Amino acid sequence: MKPFLFLLLSLFCAQTYARPAGAPLVEAKSYVVLDFNSGQIILGSHVGRRIEPGSLTKLMTSYIVLGELKRKKIRPDQQLPVSDHAVQVTGSRMFLEREKPATVNELIRGMIVESGNDACIALAEGIAGSEKAFVEMMNGEAKRLGMQDTHFVNATGLPGPDHYTTVRDLSILAAALVRDFPEYLPVFSGKEYTYNGITQPNRNRLLWMDPHVDGMGTGHTEASGYCLVASALRGKRRLISVLAGARSDSGRAIDSLKLLNYALQYYDSVQLYAKGQTVTTLRVWKGRKNTLKAGFGQDLYVTVPRGEESGLKAVIEAQQPLVVPVMAGQQVGVVKVSLEGKRLVEFPLISLENVESANFIGRAWDGIKLLFN
Repeated sequence: MKPFLFLLLSLFCAQTYARPAGAPLVEAKSYVVLDFNSGQIILGSHVGRRIEPGSLTKLMTSYIVLGELKRKKIRPDQQLPVSDHAVQVTGSRMFLEREKPATVNELIRGMIVESGNDACIALAEGIAGSEKAFVEMMNGEAKRLGMQDTHFVNATGLPGPDHYTTVRDLSILAAALVRDFPEYLPVFSGKEYTYNGITQPNRNRLLWMDPHVDGMGTGHTEASGYCLVASALRGKRRLISVLAGARSDSGRAIDSLKLLNYALQYYDSVQLYAKGQTVTTLRVWKGRKNTLKAGFGQDLYVTVPRGEESGLKAVIEAQQPLVVPVMAGQQVGVVKVSLEGKRLVEFPLISLENVESANFIGRAWDGIKLLFN
C-alpha cells in the first residue's frame, strides 16, 4: 500500500493561510483539519503537541486488522478465541465471553462501533499471538506511515506515559484508513451494534449531527480530555478533522462541526493534474528513446482559499542529466506550486514509462554529447 502522506510530509510545514473573518473559536487545545484530496493542512493549532490518544488508538488497531484481512491472513468469518486477558481488560467493552469465540467480523464491529477494548485484545492475540507482539506491528506501521511523534504500548488506548501521539499524526492515520480501506467506512459510520444481546451506540455524535460524516472515532483520557477524529464527504471533497482537549463529549462534536464547516466555506480543493496525465516530456540520455513522458501516479490537488485559484503557478524542475535506465514510477523531478508568488507545496514528478538502454553505439554517442552538454 502506498503511503498517503506520500509526498506530503513537507506539507505540514507549508504556508499557513491568513484566516478570513469568522474563523471558528473552539475550546479544543489542539486540532487539525486536513483536505484528503490534497493532503494539505487547512487549519491547525498545536498540531505537534503530544496527547494521550485514548480510544483513538483503535484507529491503528483497525488499520492493522484490516490490512491482515486484505492480505488474507485472516478471514471475516474466522472465529478467534477469547482469552482471560480479553475478558478482564478494563474500559469500554463489547462484552465478550471467555468460552464463546467471536468472528473477526463481529470483533471489528465491536471494536469500531462499540469501542470494545476486549475486541481489540481478541483481535491482537488472534493476529499476532499476543498484545505485545501486535503493538510492535502498530509501531512499525506508524513509522511506515510517517507518524513521527507516535508510540503505542497497547492496542486499546489505556493511558500510559509511553503511549502518545499528536493530532497531526492521527490525521495521517485517518487519511490512510480512508485511502486503503474505503469499503469499511460504513462500519465506522455505523450508529449502533448489537452483540450478545447488548446494543451499544457509536460514541461519535457527529454521525447524528451531520449526514456527510462517515467516521471515524472518539477518545477520552483525564490528561487529554475529549478527543474526536471525523471524516466528512461533501460532494467530491473529503475533509478529516482531529481535535483533542475538548471539555465534554458534546463540546468535541460541536468544535469538530465548526472546523469542518469553516474549511468547506473558506477553502477549495483544486485539481492540477490527473493521474497518468503527461505533464511534460524530458530529455533522456543513452536510451532507446530520447525523451520520456512525465507526470503523476495519482490525481493531484492543492487546497487554496476560496476564489484564489487563479493565483496558482506550477514550475517544473527536472533532474538533468537523466540517464537510463529509467523505470515507470521513478522520480525524475519536482513540480513546485506557489500561490501569489508564495511557496505552497512541491510534488515529486515521476516517469510514466520505462526507457531501456540503447545499444553500444547509441550509448557511446550520447556519452560524447554529454561531455559538451
